[in-house]
Amino acid sequence: MQLHNLKDDTQKVSFVEAVKTGLGRNQGVFFPESLAPMADIDALLDMDFVSRSSAILSHLIGDELPADTVAQMVQNAFNFPVKLVQVEDNVYCLELFHGPTLAFKDFGGRFMAECLAQFSQGEKTTILTATSGDTGAAVAHAFYNKPNIDVVILYPKGKISLAQQKLFTTLGNNIHCYAVEGSFDDCQSMVKNAFLDDEVKTRLGLNSANSINISRLVAQVCYYFEAIAQLPKEKRATAHVSVPSGNFGNVCAAMIGAVIGLPVAKLSATTNQNDTVPRFIADKNWAPNATIESLSNAMDVSKPNNWPRVQTMLDNNWFSYDNFYSTSVDENDTQAVMKAIQKTGYIAEPHTAIAYQGLKADLTPGSAGIFLATAHPAKFKESVEDILDIELDMPKPLADALAKPCLAQDIDNDYDALREIILAKLS
Repeated sequence: MQLHNLKDDTQKVSFVEAVKTGLGRNQGVFFPESLAPMADIDALLDMDFVSRSSAILSHLIGDELPADTVAQMVQNAFNFPVKLVQVEDNVYCLELFHGPTLAFKDFGGRFMAECLAQFSQGEKTTILTATSGDTGAAVAHAFYNKPNIDVVILYPKGKISLAQQKLFTTLGNNIHCYAVEGSFDDCQSMVKNAFLDDEVKTRLGLNSANSINISRLVAQVCYYFEAIAQLPKEKRATAHVSVPSGNFGNVCAAMIGAVIGLPVAKLSATTNQNDTVPRFIADKNWAPNATIESLSNAMDVSKPNNWPRVQTMLDNNWFSYDNFYSTSVDENDTQAVMKAIQKTGYIAEPHTAIAYQGLKADLTPGSAGIFLATAHPAKFKESVEDILDIELDMPKPLADALAKPCLAQDIDNDYDALREIILAKLS
């Protein structure tokens, strides 16, 4: 796989180099220079999830890794189910919360851990990542107690659910967590500043586990193929997929899938009130506003890092703007949609409800629609119970985490303060 830096086309790297580097020069993200279609998609869809995912990832990565090595990495990483649940006639929910941290980030986090185990060769590595909710837990659990790897996680203090927070701030050992006085965008800015700091990069062996890391992105392509494989065959060609979107890595993976042959007719990237992309699609003016807190906190992102990748595919007509939809859903509508879904017998947390609303807004009559459930409802227990007037059972991983003390350290929104702390602690 040959990739280039979308902000500096002179920087070209292999897949292995992109995974180890994380972020490119000038804070640019890496992306393939081309994406070749896969052959015989029908046969691919007939495979089991792990075998199919191995074939997809070998196709994307190319000859840098032997096929049997990729197959073993996938088997290690994807050891939990993906479920497509019918909610209404022609409307299905893709449940991605059956992994160890009950969120879709488990797919990318665990595959990235497999990649670095293959590529690092015992070198010291520090994973620095920002989280708006679920990335922190997925990355922390994927790398917990891995030799020669430290993980530094930044999150906006008081702006993610307690259940989300406790899944990663209670681990300790090689997992170091910092509650930042600011927004998720502020946390991302601190991560980017660290990658511009040559001393920090060198002394800590810095890498990122956000969806800017290409290993996480390609892993997420696989569950979209599984979603289509679980649809009735006669409904595949017209499928419309709606993705709750914050940093836009998840919908980017869906679009990569479509480019290489996944039969997806339309894609919706549905946001909460942080609506930078919906406004851009409407008027082609990139104008991020200040980030607004919402019920769907994992999507509280005004400057999505993965948008340049999505825009590259759209501008190159790899995927048509005509088949790409992006709308926003406000707080009142989010709650109303959660109640509407409840009437079908299905329980959706806020992010899932937003994806459902985006699907219903643009779904062609007679077409099959898939909306993503990116996290277990219990990760948002307080808001779900309050809005739907129900009591949720608590899954054991969450119950265990909630019973443990938080080990995170409070920190100002100040890169120099973070720099001083992590250099003293980890170098």
